[in-house]
Amino acid sequence: MANPPVCRIMDYGKFRYEEAQKAKEARRKSIHVTVKEVKFRPKIGKGDFDTKMRHLMEFLEDGHKVKVTLQFRGREMAHPELGRKILDDVIASAGPAAKVENQARMEGRSMSLVLAPDKKAQDAIKKAQAEAERTLNETGGETAAEPELNESSGETAAEQAGEAIEPAPPQTSGDE
Repeated sequence: MANPPVCRIMDYGKFRYEEAQKAKEARRKSIHVTVKEVKFRPKIGKGDFDTKMRHLMEFLEDGHKVKVTLQFRGREMAHPELGRKILDDVIASAGPAAKVENQARMEGRSMSLVLAPDKKAQDAIKKAQAEAERTLNETGGETAAEPELNESSGETAAEQAGEAIEPAPPQTSGDE
């Protein structure tokens, strides 16, 4: 304690207003993590699986946790190993961008697990992509799909070297 005691005379209304502003700013800066759910079925097709995985990865990139639920119906309940295989494929497809928070377990007619975003791995992936893009830009961005033309002759480098470039076969309507 200070000797003599120290006190400050202040406007209490102003003090309350400033405290409310600080609390409001803290709420605005806080990250609101929600749990999104993606539902799969044991007999899911490749295209549907890829679409759901794309959505799942978007949720993880946004910082949300994802609950992966596998719904069983009828006789599918007799084969939980098929469901476990689908969930293993989900974990493998998510790769290092996600970490398993709750392992897969049966809950009635469904099997579920929770994935959480792994910030360090996501940052490393983004950094690697930026590095690859930067090196591509530094090398001139040449790709094999676009051969460069020589300005003087109007030929590609392969044509000048004497390599034969076969024309594409003519398209037919299939009515022949």
